[in-house]
Amino acid sequence: MAESVSVRCPTCRREHTYAPPSYPCACGAPVSLPLLSGGVPVRVEHRTWAGSWVPVRCASCGRLDEWPQPEFGCTCGTMVRVPVASPGTRPPSARQPGAGKPAAGRAEPAERPGAEPPSAPEAARPEQARAEQPRSEPTRAEPTRAEPPAAGSGTPPQPPPRTAGPAGSAGTPARRPAFRPVTIRTAQDAKTAAAQYLRWLGFSEVRIAGNRPASGVDLRGPEVVAHVDPTTTPTTLRDIETLWLNGLNESATAVCFSLAGYSHEARNRADELSLALFVLDLTGTPQPVNDPADELIRTIA
Repeated sequence: MAESVSVRCPTCRREHTYAPPSYPCACGAPVSLPLLSGGVPVRVEHRTWAGSWVPVRCASCGRLDEWPQPEFGCTCGTMVRVPVASPGTRPPSARQPGAGKPAAGRAEPAERPGAEPPSAPEAARPEQARAEQPRSEPTRAEPTRAEPPAAGSGTPPQPPPRTAGPAGSAGTPARRPAFRPVTIRTAQDAKTAAAQYLRWLGFSEVRIAGNRPASGVDLRGPEVVAHVDPTTTPTTLRDIETLWLNGLNESATAVCFSLAGYSHEARNRADELSLALFVLDLTGTPQPVNDPADELIRTIA
């Protein structure tokens, strides 16, 4: 797990404790984004596709992949991007996968460089040891290959993450599995990620509306209405007030999600209306940016 670092918002100069996310490499090892030592955080004003991804090398296998830039939303409404160190060279373990394992037929002669030639009975013993060694290694490796299926098939929390939220929204926060985000590459992905998060919080039957609904409500459930802003500009005051009126009309909780943060006026108005604001990074993980959002997580989760 990556260590937390102190990051200062370039707009309001507020300090935040930030831990970069980890992503699963194709080899199965977690890839932590290496933050640049002494790097200066920048404000995200205009988001581009090329600038939203950063190459990071896996420390285990040496594979170089592109992952979302580490970003977080400040409480002042600014979307802050944290610089990442450039990928280094492949580690020796990745360049030479078998460097740490001696060859099967070379270990025995190297252990006795000055020994006399063994007699016939003694010469048979190393051959028997070498013949038995390959059989013993697979027997130890087979249980390790069998462990993941056994753990996955017998663990009940993994299949029901969608149903555990609504059923245990009031009294089972400890049993709830970790939220599994959806990587955001399109506007529809942003709506899907926000809908999954609302279901994870405990709102049932959350549905995604069609493209550009006239009401401005992108997600709707029996007890919640939500607006998802996937654009590269901060969410405006008008969006916040429109969403609040929809929630008031339907007697539902109003929640807003944004990729680029919120304008200063929108943020202040949301605090006055007690409307929960979240920001979405490209991993699809919502982060609360105001007190109503924190309160929503505490009371429902």
